Amino acid sequence: MVYAKIDHMKIFVTAKPNSKMPGVAKIDETHFIVAVREPPREGRANYAITKALAQYFGVPTIGVCLISGATSKQKVFEIS
Repeated sequence: MVYAKIDHMKIFVTAKPNSKMPGVAKIDETHFIVAVREPPREGRANYAITKALAQYFGVPTIGVCLISGATSKQKVFEIS
């Protein structure tokens, strides 16, 4: 039986909700700044950040998981 290697990468994100200019900026290999238009209420900004990271890394949204920092501007995501 052959198993495919699954790469998991942990990244550190500084969230910028309510931004006029949404986008993903790479600081170094594991640190990013993600600006989104959504407000930080009811998980809307976290979901928008997840979608932005999925698009940036070219993976499905389900491949991006918020590990910690749900209510903080400093977040940790796992990309698989």
